[in-house]
Amino acid sequence: MSANEDRQDRYESAVARYFEAWNAGEDEALAKAVAAAWTVDGSYTDPLADVRGHDGIAAVIAAAHEQFPGFAFRLTGAVDGHHDIARFGWELVSTADGSAPVAGFDVISLDADGRIRSVHGFLDRVPTGA
Repeated sequence: MSANEDRQDRYESAVARYFEAWNAGEDEALAKAVAAAWTVDGSYTDPLADVRGHDGIAAVIAAAHEQFPGFAFRLTGAVDGHHDIARFGWELVSTADGSAPVAGFDVISLDADGRIRSVHGFLDRVPTGA
């Protein structure tokens, strides 16, 4: 495997852990997934939230699940990364009908171990009134 493939696997692994956290159902699973994905002092920032630390990140994810019950986050397209930074698109999809009322684009920075230091999220599509 080339160095580029190693780095790409690192970004894809980090993003996979990110989605595990965003799709975790119960509080204990969510706490474990957030701890596995983010550094202790990791942050999450988007137009609706600006939090730091595992508890704050877990609270943002739990709030999204409360607002959109029966929905799951999924990757759209490929993960692109370089220099400990990766970007990727995502959408929030209904498990009932496949509709995706929310979509966005995130940029993450990683530590040396491949855990997320920061997320900067952008919302490309949001439902009216959300």
